[in-house]
Amino acid sequence: MSARDDILARIHAALGTVPAEVTPPGAEVTPLGAEVTPAYRTTSGLTEDELVAQLVDRLEDYKARVEVIGRDALAEAIRARLDGKTFVAPAGLPGDWLHPSLTERGATDSREAPLDVERLDGIDAVVTSSAVSIAETGTIILDGSPDQGRRAISLVPDHHVCIVPVETIVGLVPEGFARLDITRPLTLISGPSATSDIELERVEGVHGPRILDVLVVR
Repeated sequence: MSARDDILARIHAALGTVPAEVTPPGAEVTPLGAEVTPAYRTTSGLTEDELVAQLVDRLEDYKARVEVIGRDALAEAIRARLDGKTFVAPAGLPGDWLHPSLTERGATDSREAPLDVERLDGIDAVVTSSAVSIAETGTIILDGSPDQGRRAISLVPDHHVCIVPVETIVGLVPEGFARLDITRPLTLISGPSATSDIELERVEGVHGPRILDVLVVR
């Protein structure tokens, strides 16, 4: 058997599609047409404290600014991060999340009354909730729900203040997507927007917000 044949045979064996006569030594073969159950993990088994710690560690490694707070401290925490800035919030964001002192500097966006890109480009920050956060990859997912809004508002302003309710944190990618409707407009966020040029110089803010503040709410 050539090296090519050996590689292809091992791929077929993994997929359960290889005829018995070309089975690599020691490989288990699933009969053709039989249902194959994936062997990957679907749950992490981590406690809530472990999930929070892992998510915070990953997000901070991606250069996000993260704080774990109680629900009674949320409005003040958002106010502090928006100090002196104009901002936009989705129409479905809970009203008690925004401190009364922010009213004059805030704008509201909805699918029924969307702000145009030029207006968004002149706004400093955005505040949204989130649908699911995956601790292992440090990924926050927005799904366009009323408290998260249109994709544009989370991509155009330079500063994103994102709220992560602790009950929405899961350990693994399969756990995260099991909670999502994949037909919705999903936005996956792993730290501030960043890329590297050919000389590996990090450049932030190219594809989305340059600053990401994450408030994990317990």
